[in-house]
Amino acid sequence: MQHLRLLLIVLPFLLQSYHTPENTVKKKAAKKWVSLFNGKNLNNWKPKIVGYNLGENFGNTFRVEDGILSIRYNQYDSFKNRFGALYYNMKFTNYRLKVEYRFVGETTIGAPSWGYRDGGIQYHCQPPATLGLNQPFPVCLEYNLHGGNGKDERPSGEICASGMYVEIDGKRNTSYCTLPAVKRTLHGDQWITAEIEVRNGTITHFINGEQVLKFTNPRYDSAQAIAKKFITGGNDLVKDGYISLQSNSHPIDFRRIEIMEY
Repeated sequence: MQHLRLLLIVLPFLLQSYHTPENTVKKKAAKKWVSLFNGKNLNNWKPKIVGYNLGENFGNTFRVEDGILSIRYNQYDSFKNRFGALYYNMKFTNYRLKVEYRFVGETTIGAPSWGYRDGGIQYHCQPPATLGLNQPFPVCLEYNLHGGNGKDERPSGEICASGMYVEIDGKRNTSYCTLPAVKRTLHGDQWITAEIEVRNGTITHFINGEQVLKFTNPRYDSAQAIAKKFITGGNDLVKDGYISLQSNSHPIDFRRIEIMEY
């Protein structure tokens, strides 16, 4: 009887232990945000500016000061279509990218008319080593960053497709850039959080936590000569690529660049 009583006392604990998640299915590690910018230097990032080799930071365009990654043009005599971007040295597939940025100062002399408070987060980029010396933009998708002038509407967060196309509401995009469904104009030098979520061919843009655009099915455009090179075996689906920050002629700051991979 004593053994039976002991068994009745111990048995529930044994059963509970046996059915804990650790003893059945191992829990997946919690997803974590990882910083891509260390706040000190440009380690793991490489610039590519039109007319200059990969890694050549003409005019100290990309610099780190006081924990902020800045894009500046004070050493340019004139912009002269020297578009560029700063590329992270790793390819990503499924993830959520979070970037805090702000526009500051004045547009550079010689900038295009659309260059006022214009920048971009490029993703699904072609490998930076494959860019031509004078190629202005990579084959990529772009979260277009726009800043307002204090009075007019100029929504941020649109999708620009360079050498690619996507499906918005089930239809292929018909223009290079497509406005977001939810239009938010951001004036002044305020810090803004832009986020991009990529999940198995579905991509979502966010501004300050609010969803502004969603689209699917990114593919290389076979009609574009450079993009055509990345179509292998007839498969034009775009599943991954590099991330970069544009230098489009207006000064811009970044203080937080983080990614959570799925």
